[in-house]
Amino acid sequence: MQSQFKMGAIAGFAASIAVAAMEVVNMFALPTITEFPTLLATIAGMPDQPAVGWVLHILAGTLILGPAFAYVAPRLPTDTSGTKGILFSVAAWILMMFTVAPMADLGLFAVRAGFGTIAWMLAIHVVFGIVLGTVYGEQRKKARAAERAAASDPGAAAAA
Repeated sequence: MQSQFKMGAIAGFAASIAVAAMEVVNMFALPTITEFPTLLATIAGMPDQPAVGWVLHILAGTLILGPAFAYVAPRLPTDTSGTKGILFSVAAWILMMFTVAPMADLGLFAVRAGFGTIAWMLAIHVVFGIVLGTVYGEQRKKARAAERAAASDPGAAAAA
């Protein structure tokens, strides 16, 4: 069986890729809205190296947010994985607005970036949460089904 950490990392990676696809569209369709990887590159001290921001974005989603979600998901007060993901990601967005936004010199709650950027970041966090929760929930269902199958036929599990 996969560990909770690994399932969270896989879900975080899937959610990061989904959001990265949205950010690519943002770069071309909404060029006035600052994309998150650009903010991360700026914080890293390399504003002219957007690839650094993209790598940090994928790593943060995969190695920090995904496993953190796996840890807190059972404690979140909602019934479905998708809503747990949304709740988690909105909390992450609020935390980001109090920490990452000021580090990127956008001010508290990214007020210097403008309403469009603030709304965009909230929207992509919601999408991140939906994908994160859904992928994690599906992995948990498969893991529980495998555990039930192994419990009902211990000989088959030992032979495999």
